[in-house]
Amino acid sequence: MTRRQGLRIPAILFSLVLSLMAGAWMFGASATPVLAVDYNKENLVGEDFSGRDLTDASFTKANLRSSNFSHSDLDGVSFFAANLESANFEGANLSNATLDTARLTRANLKDAVLEGAFAFNAKFEGAMIEGADFTDILIREDARKKLCEVASGTNPTTGRDTRDTLFCD
Repeated sequence: MTRRQGLRIPAILFSLVLSLMAGAWMFGASATPVLAVDYNKENLVGEDFSGRDLTDASFTKANLRSSNFSHSDLDGVSFFAANLESANFEGANLSNATLDTARLTRANLKDAVLEGAFAFNAKFEGAMIEGADFTDILIREDARKKLCEVASGTNPTTGRDTRDTLFCD
């Protein structure tokens, strides 16, 4: 056996071990579930969450006054009983979000998509809703009527008219 042949076996074994390690790492990375983030009852006044994917995160009873969620993916997020006063949701995806008993006073919902959101006891006083999509939102009738008083625009993502999605007269 020559010296060259003697080096070939360790090189093959080294390549095999590296391949197995890379495969195990890739399998482990793809098998690891992504867990939703829990911010429940946190004081997050003025925090910047803009442009983030926060799908299924929970902000239940959190203080998020003046926080920035612009252009974030908030699909399925729980904002139950959260203080969202003056929060910025411009262009955010709030589809299927829980906004029940949340305070959205003076919140910026311009061009936001709230399709399928649960907002039955949410407070929207002074909210900016130009271009927001409220398709299939569960909301109280009195809140819907107040939103209709200021509803305008068309959502750039869904192409739906804000007044139509709120069933305004």
